[in-house]
Amino acid sequence: MTLLQKTIKNFTQNPKNDILSGLTVALALIPEAVAFAFVAGIDPLVGLYGAFMMGIVTALFGGRPGMISGATGAMAVVMVHLIQKGNEVGMSLQTPIENLGLQWLFITLLFVGGIQILAGVFKLGKFVRLIPHPVMMGFVNGLAIVIFLSQLGLFKETVNGQTTYMTGHALWTMLGFVTLTMAIMFGLPKLTKKVPAALVAIVVVACITIFGGIEVSTVGSFIKEGGGTGLQGELPSFQAQIFGLFDTLQGHWNLIFSTAFILAAVGLIESLMTLNLIDELTETRGSGNRECVAQGSANLLNGLFGGMGGCAMIGQSIINVNSGGRGRLSGAAAAIALLCFVLFGAPLIEQIPIAALVGVMFMVVIGTFAWSSFRILHKIPLADAFVLIAVSAITVWQDLAVAVIAGVIMSALVFAWKSATMIRARKHIKDDGTKVYEIWGPLFFGSIQNFNLKFDPKNDPDEVEIDFIESKVSDHSGIEALENLADKYIVLGKNIKFTHLSQDCITLLLKANPGFNKVIETAIDDPRYYVVSDVMDSEV
Repeated sequence: MTLLQKTIKNFTQNPKNDILSGLTVALALIPEAVAFAFVAGIDPLVGLYGAFMMGIVTALFGGRPGMISGATGAMAVVMVHLIQKGNEVGMSLQTPIENLGLQWLFITLLFVGGIQILAGVFKLGKFVRLIPHPVMMGFVNGLAIVIFLSQLGLFKETVNGQTTYMTGHALWTMLGFVTLTMAIMFGLPKLTKKVPAALVAIVVVACITIFGGIEVSTVGSFIKEGGGTGLQGELPSFQAQIFGLFDTLQGHWNLIFSTAFILAAVGLIESLMTLNLIDELTETRGSGNRECVAQGSANLLNGLFGGMGGCAMIGQSIINVNSGGRGRLSGAAAAIALLCFVLFGAPLIEQIPIAALVGVMFMVVIGTFAWSSFRILHKIPLADAFVLIAVSAITVWQDLAVAVIAGVIMSALVFAWKSATMIRARKHIKDDGTKVYEIWGPLFFGSIQNFNLKFDPKNDPDEVEIDFIESKVSDHSGIEALENLADKYIVLGKNIKFTHLSQDCITLLLKANPGFNKVIETAIDDPRYYVVSDVMDSEV
């Protein structure tokens, strides 16, 4: 089956569910994109159009169907300093430039897109497969908490110019509609799965508030309270003037490049983790490298056409998958519906109660959190339990990318420490007086100290054999350890023989020190282990 045939099949396999699911996701995307635009300090329309461009490009060309991309909080937080600095510079110029920070953001997104595309070209997306399971569980738990906490801000209202949490009747009304939304999403799938429960819940709650004349916080009021003017507006024009702004960057290129690398890393980590999670939920496998290229292309277009940029959205992706959206049509429908809502349906969309969208996200929180982690915490190794909890905490404290990187580093250190303590040396004397060291365990930078303590060159006999049939030299530090050990015996006038070094170990030795070629006498195939014997003799 050709790529074109696969694409057509993906779009026509389940169009009803994909379209309905896409509509649900589009409704949930609006307040998220608006909120993250406010976080970054830019106009909500820039966030909405950015979400559209991210969504349509990654839906059509991304690493897997069913995944949703848009404007995200993780990237918005990184953008803030750049935008603020740009605005300060713009107002300090002899001829002041308003919103210079936004123009700097567009320039930065060009570099972000380039970096992410290169990551895909050089196939760096495969490294997401190396993320340990405790890190993955900590990631989804922390993410669920972050989503939950982000929704609490929607329980605020502005009274006499002061923003405070709702109280009294307003609070109970909000909680009531949130509960109704969650109840519909919980109960409807037990009756029928032909329509997305989230979409039905949003429509039902919206109809009750609109036709019942109940005053509640809506998408429109949320935007206006945040400083916006609503969803109506003009599509940002092509940023042709962007290249005329490079003069304003004199002395600030370090800020542009550092922000670009951070944004690219955050975007790729969050996107690849989302891909990994959706893979598990759907029991299918996507392409991390293809996703890198798609994310980069979308951010590049955002830089050119005036969008906020972004990455994959785990919450919306889960909504999509749980609502039956498994094909690329679902992501494309969500992006197109979002654009249509903004261009043509703004007055209607602005009337959707925030409570309905909060209820949807609360159900996402419940579905995202790995509740099994409570059950297994006392059953898994203490180090893994620590990593799981630490990643969850760091996700809430910092952001998703920092948490994943920290979790991988902690897991790697734990693995290195355990491996370092695993190396052993069994010793015995042959009939001819040769002392044999049988090495077991990996020889690498972490185990070198323990490896060296196994030997006694001064008191060993003149003939020594070190057998590596149950060991492996893993890195340059291990090679150096072998060289240093051999030198100690040679200086004492003793003969040392390394046996059963594997072919890749020999390759490493010769690559690091071509002089080893002089001491390799023969290569004898071992039919059991497919290894070779090498000899290092002090007489050579």
